[in-house]
Amino acid sequence: MKITEAHVAEPGLVVVEIAAADDETLVQAMAAMDKVWFSSGPSEPYRIPGEPGVRVRAYGDMRRSPDGTAI
Repeated sequence: MKITEAHVAEPGLVVVEIAAADDETLVQAMAAMDKVWFSSGPSEPYRIPGEPGVRVRAYGDMRRSPDGTAI
């Protein structure tokens, strides 16, 4: 997933990268984020060679609740 200008074009839009030791921890962290903000959901988990852990990225809108309504 590439960060483009559209993903951060307005106040309240965020790109979040989560790194964890294992996939289960990533799932739990994304579930916590999804309870707070409207989100794209996580990318496929990926690893960066030479760096520890597994990562996901998600796009979030802090202006909207998880169901998409304005906060």
